[in-house]
Amino acid sequence: MATPTRNGASPGAKGNKFANAGAAAGGFVGAMGGSFMPNININVNRPSRAAMRGGGQSLLPPPEFNSPAQVRDYCNTLRAAGVMMSMEVAMASEIMHSVLTAVPDPEGRAFGSRIRAAKVSRKMKKSANALRDAAKNAAACYSTFQQEYQEEINRVRHRARKPKAPTMNWAQQ
Repeated sequence: MATPTRNGASPGAKGNKFANAGAAAGGFVGAMGGSFMPNININVNRPSRAAMRGGGQSLLPPPEFNSPAQVRDYCNTLRAAGVMMSMEVAMASEIMHSVLTAVPDPEGRAFGSRIRAAKVSRKMKKSANALRDAAKNAAACYSTFQQEYQEEINRVRHRARKPKAPTMNWAQQ
């Protein structure tokens, strides 16, 4: 009688020698693939009744343009918010791409998961580029405002500031 091998097969069945090795390697790769996947946290904030009535906080100051300082503040705030949000959305696009790449293609196509992930994350990248362009246009808006209304700004600026001659303090010796 033949003695059974480790995996329970007789010595004549050589093909069964590595039968479970593929399953073990697949389980190992699957386990490792899951450990490299970034965690996803979803926070849902329900607005309060005050926020629904318009009591919400805005990222931008109120659009009041009664002085050059208010125009400058609005444009600078819009530019800063656009730059910050464009970086966040660009990072979110990269994270989305990496997470969706890990999802296997249902048809089993080679690189199918990467193609699908690129199609989806491309829209988020476009959003990041649009926010970056909004920040650029906000800075250009203030620059154009200064060029177009330079005469009026200078007229008020010279009237508002009277140059003072340095005063001599005779008591300090």
